[in-house]
Amino acid sequence: LPIVVKGFEMEITPASRIVAQIGETLILTCNTTGCASPSFSWRTQMDNPLGGTVNNHRTYSTLTMNPVSIVNSHDYLCTVFCGEKEKKEKSIKVDLYSFPSDPIIEISPSLVAGEPVTVICKIPDVYPSDHLEVLLKKEEHVLHKENFYEDDSTNTETKTVTYSFNPTAEDIGKEITCVAKLPIANMDFEPKERVTSQKLNANFGPQNTIITASPGNLPMEGDSLKLTCVTESNPPPQIVWRKYLADESIQHLIENDVLSIPHARFTDSGQYICEVINLVTNKTEKATVDIVIQAAPKNTLSVFPSSAVIQGESVTVSCTSADVTSVQSTLSKKIGDGITTLERVDGKYTIGRAQLKDAGTYECVFLLLFVAKSYLAFLFFSVPPQNITVLVYPSENVKEGENVTIICSTYSNPPSQMVLKKLHQEKEIILPSVNGTFILYNVTKNDTGRYLLDVFNEVGNNIKVIEIAVVGRLEKPDQMIPLIIAFSCVTAVAVPVVAILIYVSRKAKINGSYSLVKALQLKV
Repeated sequence: LPIVVKGFEMEITPASRIVAQIGETLILTCNTTGCASPSFSWRTQMDNPLGGTVNNHRTYSTLTMNPVSIVNSHDYLCTVFCGEKEKKEKSIKVDLYSFPSDPIIEISPSLVAGEPVTVICKIPDVYPSDHLEVLLKKEEHVLHKENFYEDDSTNTETKTVTYSFNPTAEDIGKEITCVAKLPIANMDFEPKERVTSQKLNANFGPQNTIITASPGNLPMEGDSLKLTCVTESNPPPQIVWRKYLADESIQHLIENDVLSIPHARFTDSGQYICEVINLVTNKTEKATVDIVIQAAPKNTLSVFPSSAVIQGESVTVSCTSADVTSVQSTLSKKIGDGITTLERVDGKYTIGRAQLKDAGTYECVFLLLFVAKSYLAFLFFSVPPQNITVLVYPSENVKEGENVTIICSTYSNPPSQMVLKKLHQEKEIILPSVNGTFILYNVTKNDTGRYLLDVFNEVGNNIKVIEIAVVGRLEKPDQMIPLIIAFSCVTAVAVPVVAILIYVSRKAKINGSYSLVKALQLKV
């Protein structure tokens, strides 16, 4: 096959036309093929200075512009010689622009509500400025448009757009936006639009300054007191708290918008001053509040001699406010959903002979300058065992092997305890109760005797005597009705006597002994 030899060729990159931003780096490259030892030369078509650095290599040459400047806006021609006879040329056009950063917004002077404001928008290092378009907007509303079509600048320049207007109070906080556009036909670069926004920040105040007090201007002694100074000001103001003293001097407290007193005392009463200072507008405003610390009532509610009362005793309920003459008080007794107001003498309500109907909840309410506080006392009665009823079944005279049941009821508060004692020649036998019940099984003549029933609580006791007589055995020793001595004491307020009969029939041998078993529990 014949050998094909490629001819001498050249190309220039990156393209026949390139767009470069002033200040950046641009490299133009001239490549050759088909020539062993080419030689290169660069020039502008108008023979202006290259404005760059040439570097020749074996088969290519570069022209580096670092940084690109306004002098590089030319058509560049690369010429390549291959030997003495062959020569080739190609050109590349460099178009320049400069749009390096977003606009800068300045609002001058410092904005004060109601006074004219000037908005300045600067677009740095623009080229060519005769294509520049600028919009000033407030939110979405266009305030001002400006272009520089008539500008004949041949270098980068910072262009400025200025606009003045009178803002309203509603304008505070709204965004002022500067939109800069550089639309150049047939030039491909990004971005062609740059935007900057800034909030319209007005300096004003202080104004409408007030002091709020929590829980109020008349707190009780010991309460937590918080004073808050509220104002309208921009920028935020400096706040100073002061207090007028008794000698008419002024005490400096703190520099904060909140003044807290964790535990208010009577000496914290007085006039407090909140002074608000705006260092930008150079204005000052003051607000004052009068605080009166109310002493808390003392010795509020008491019951003498005790809230636990024995029936028939005298008891006194005191509802008084010591050291505070301005306190109004009421004493009442709660009965179910109803309330009965009680008449007092020198703040005291006396019950001469206390009865059960006097038990209940007593409430003392204090009213001090529209602030009410309530205290409760509970009165209940202690009643010793009384009205004891004893039932012996089948009777106090039983046969050997029978059972005897003793049933009793009583009235007491608190609930009674009980013990059954058998009197013995040598010693006293004490039989403790199991839930108020005593049982003797298969009794013999040895169980004959006197029994003492002792019913007691913390405020008194009552004793009943029972005589038990056991006679002859049953005819059939293997068949008998056991003797039961059962004691059941019902300790309840106004509860009737409960008759409980335990009937037991079973076969057993007579062994002459007794045992306690669990029986019925009687409650008050």
